[in-house]
Amino acid sequence: MKKIYFYILAVLLLVFTSSHAVGQDRVVYGIVHTLDSIPLIGAEISVKSTKQKVYTDTLGNFAVACNMKDKIKVNATGFYNQNVRITEDTKFIALNLKLRPGEKNIEYAVGYGHISEKDRTTAINALSNKDTEFTRYQDVFQIIQSMGAEVRGNMVIIRGGNKSFQGSSGALIVVDDVIVDYDYVSSLSPIDIKNINIIKDGSSAVYGDRGANGVVLIETKKGDDSR
Repeated sequence: MKKIYFYILAVLLLVFTSSHAVGQDRVVYGIVHTLDSIPLIGAEISVKSTKQKVYTDTLGNFAVACNMKDKIKVNATGFYNQNVRITEDTKFIALNLKLRPGEKNIEYAVGYGHISEKDRTTAINALSNKDTEFTRYQDVFQIIQSMGAEVRGNMVIIRGGNKSFQGSSGALIVVDDVIVDYDYVSSLSPIDIKNINIIKDGSSAVYGDRGANGVVLIETKKGDDSR
């Protein structure tokens, strides 16, 4: 009789332990980007409870096993680390890692393969837009030139020598969502620039024929921006 009781107790204990383990362990999926839309490749995802480490794939996707309540840490060379708290309701996580300031970190981001060759040019153009670096340039055209665009006089050439319907080869310049001429750009000081983005792909189509030669988007600092 004692053996029967012992057997029943052992079975109940095994069932309880198994159900407890199943209740605690699950898989959480996620994706990691930088600059809002560029997949971050090879970012390290580490789970606090299990010490498990996985890495994002070429699309920035990952999957980790963790407890119902847990924490994960996401890091990539050249970027700020990000800690995420996992709750019982967490099924999918979308993260956007920010690059650390400094040109060296841009080199790390590209050199360590965190950004694909396809996104390399777009990423470098955008990642270069750090306020603290703009002050070392004499004018805004020098900044644009450092981002890979050709500057002829006071004209920015992004797509070679093709002329738009207006008879110009120059890129369209948009400052704070307003289309401006090149004289206006000449009047801007690098210290007043918050960021610059060069658009040379199909995204420029939003500006119609005027964006046929590419678009330079410039955002200036506002009163609440730190200087």
